[in-house]
Amino acid sequence: MNPTHPSHATPYPHLSAPLDLGFTAIRNRVLMGSIHTGLEDRRRDFPKLAAYFAERAAGGVGLIVTGGFSPNVEGWLKPFAGKLGWPWEARKHRQVTDAVHAHGAKICLQLLHAGRYAYHPLSVAPSRLKAPINPFTPRALGTRGVERTIDAFAHSARLAREGGYDGVEVMGSEGYLINQFLSARTNRRTDQWGGSVEQRMRFATEIVRRVRDACGPDFIIIHRLSMLELVPEGSDWDDIVAQAKAIEAAGATILNTGIGWHEARIPTIATSVPRAAFADVTAQLKPHVSLPLVATNRINMPDVAERILAEGKADMVSMARPLLADPQWVRKALAGKPESINTCIACNQACLDHVFENKRASCLVNPRACAETELNYPPSATRKRIAVVGAGPAGLMCATVAAERGHEVVLFDAAAEIGGQFNLAKKIPGKEEFHETLRWFGHRIVETGVQLKLSTEATPIELQGFDNVVLATGVVPRQVDFPGHDHPKVINYLDVLRRTVVPGRCAAIIGAGGIGFDVAEFLVHDGPSPSLDPQAWMREWGVDPSYRAPGGLAPPKVHPPAREVWLLQRSPGRPGARLGKTTGWIHRATLKQKQVRMLGGVEYLGVDDDGLRIRVDGSEQLLPVDHVVVCAGQEPNRALATALEATGTAVHLIGGADVAAELDAKRAIAQAARLAAGL
Repeated sequence: MNPTHPSHATPYPHLSAPLDLGFTAIRNRVLMGSIHTGLEDRRRDFPKLAAYFAERAAGGVGLIVTGGFSPNVEGWLKPFAGKLGWPWEARKHRQVTDAVHAHGAKICLQLLHAGRYAYHPLSVAPSRLKAPINPFTPRALGTRGVERTIDAFAHSARLAREGGYDGVEVMGSEGYLINQFLSARTNRRTDQWGGSVEQRMRFATEIVRRVRDACGPDFIIIHRLSMLELVPEGSDWDDIVAQAKAIEAAGATILNTGIGWHEARIPTIATSVPRAAFADVTAQLKPHVSLPLVATNRINMPDVAERILAEGKADMVSMARPLLADPQWVRKALAGKPESINTCIACNQACLDHVFENKRASCLVNPRACAETELNYPPSATRKRIAVVGAGPAGLMCATVAAERGHEVVLFDAAAEIGGQFNLAKKIPGKEEFHETLRWFGHRIVETGVQLKLSTEATPIELQGFDNVVLATGVVPRQVDFPGHDHPKVINYLDVLRRTVVPGRCAAIIGAGGIGFDVAEFLVHDGPSPSLDPQAWMREWGVDPSYRAPGGLAPPKVHPPAREVWLLQRSPGRPGARLGKTTGWIHRATLKQKQVRMLGGVEYLGVDDDGLRIRVDGSEQLLPVDHVVVCAGQEPNRALATALEATGTAVHLIGGADVAAELDAKRAIAQAARLAAGL
């Protein structure tokens, strides 16, 4: 497809160009990709869902795709999840579609049948094969069941049109039902819906054909095509091209890119994945179809999106989490103000982790996401003088929100730069995106008029006269107490990450929480981070750069670790079990690749010149390490609070100064925003 000639009134002309679909046009090349928020599942939450989408539409998005709605009960993601199968279910959607259309955007409802990923006993699939990430074994659909399911998709699409949607996205990727029919990995049928690739793809093409028949020619049909499955026995490139052509012939309007199955053991959207790492797979399909193609995954800043479009790799770019982080992303980009964008750091902590824990989605760097009707920052009726001590994430959020509301805010920090613990996090290989959050906060300080006092130790005298004092003074490392804890071999994680001490070739880490895993990553990597080099990253994880192998897989070629590392925890069980729901496995797999030895149930007997002596399962052993890095937790830094309370000054504690558990930035930033909204 030849892209519309771009406008030159913006530094991102390809991003801003309308996309002509023939029967309608999309105002720019940004598609807000589907992400389940938890607001889709109950009718009472639809006003919140409408507000959530309306804010992104007002922010300039061209086309929005909702979270997934099943066409029938069998396809539920979980019991009583979002479904569209009855007329009264369609009517409630009008408040969502009307809210989006009021701001000039278009919106498509995603039709998603979970297949064997459904987390309930009614699940169905092409064949009776249980998914490795699901305890439920699906029932194999009979021939009539297949036909009923196809008709359910068409019926649901027709109801979506009645609900005011401009179109639907048919979810044919990520290992859900349609993808399960296509793949020989999950389709062992011998009837007309299985066997050859032509037979296996019939399910998808018949759905698109019947949706087109049901909804007419002036209805957007996006098909989310699995272009890179990243699982053994996955489709090869010829199969994918054949399906793309068949989907186009069946009547689709747009082809969206799907990357990876949920059961794949290769990360696809985590912060360690390079930006736009998979855009080339979309580009590789472009010569084979004439439909507009959408590139996706880890596209979070305008320069990245513009480059994909300018190089002709795709006709649109899909972003989901970046628009959770900043609903004004598109307006800011097209106004030439990328420095004002609150960038998605792909941490997954408040979005995907919440969804998989049956919580409402939000965003670590934007607590208002999915809470637009509840958390707002209106101008204050009374201008107050507010002191915020500590320019880490919590202090930065509190100070800038309070200043946005019209208060006079002074932000103190003893360090020479803003950022607090984020200045340590950004040094971890795979967490380079944390630089972006600090860049945004630096912009916000100037934009909101916060008076910043760095290299300044706030004292009780200096804090007199303020109407409110907020302490975001963070944490101090917890001390350990075992024989030899004061030995020169024993250092803490601050020594390592600040490079005041360079550990030797063999190191033991005490504490296997989030900080312990970060320090282990830091110690085993040497040289440039793979997260900054897509080719190096693909070699490490075993992705075929030509994308032609079955599933797009290749033998991993892991760069040797820079050090021999032991990662130890006192509590029994698997180290890292309490890491993020959707990212913990990535951290564990990375360290396993780097030959890090992880032990739980460790008793620390002491450190001497020979190394660290431990006991595990009743057996003593010596680890001949050069250094022992202590990551055994933190304590709140409340020294200033104690001094202020002695003078009768009331203080608010936020972030690590309030609760030090695992340096939870998600909790700290949300707590800071809510406090500032009420000051």
